[in-house]
Amino acid sequence: MDIKEALEEFKVIFSIPLPSGKSIDINETVVITWVVMAVLIIGSLLLTRKLKEVPKGGQVFLEMAIGFCNSFSKEHFGRRASVYGPYIGTVFLFLLTANAIPLISPLSIALFDLEPPFAIKPPARDINFTAALSILTILVVFFGGLRARGFKGWAKNLLHPVPMMLPFNLLEYIIRPVSLCLRLFGNILGGYIIMLLVEQALPIPFAVPVALSLYFDVFDGLIQAVVFVFLTTLFVGEAVEVEKH
Repeated sequence: MDIKEALEEFKVIFSIPLPSGKSIDINETVVITWVVMAVLIIGSLLLTRKLKEVPKGGQVFLEMAIGFCNSFSKEHFGRRASVYGPYIGTVFLFLLTANAIPLISPLSIALFDLEPPFAIKPPARDINFTAALSILTILVVFFGGLRARGFKGWAKNLLHPVPMMLPFNLLEYIIRPVSLCLRLFGNILGGYIIMLLVEQALPIPFAVPVALSLYFDVFDGLIQAVVFVFLTTLFVGEAVEVEKH
């Protein structure tokens, strides 16, 4: 399979028949997303089932992570941290896991002799995945602004700093999600293409794809998750910030 075919193919795993005779195709992006969700849900249940007053083991890491998320949220959202902090933390964990899960693929190929290209593909290489996250973020921005300012305050903010800025302020509700979507999609897709090129450059030592996967799936995946969450925090914080006077 060449790179063009690998990029264009989103393999249909199964179909859900509809009464009309048509069907809903569930592709690999959706299935991998479900796997990521299952990992996070099961992980959270395991980490929180036996909490103790004196933390030990995984509870220490859990409390450190939650403490950092709480302080980060309070810094940017103030008294609204309890509302938007969980969303920011969930998006970060979701993206980090989704970007890192393809790390399993080079190991799977070597240990289980699976056929290339890499068995588990990053879901963010599908623009529908990044578009869904970006739309969800801009909805949080929109409704968060309405909730914090009220309709009149939100409409007044569209005229800030001068009324002639109205069309540009409205365009931000389109430009911002498009920017978030394309930035995440482009970076993850670029790393995926490089990994395909490495896979097609056989024979190569096993350590090479594993090392590159550590970079593109873990390090670069972490950077992209941080960038997406940081921009989301800025957008939401700006929308819910109410003028002090």
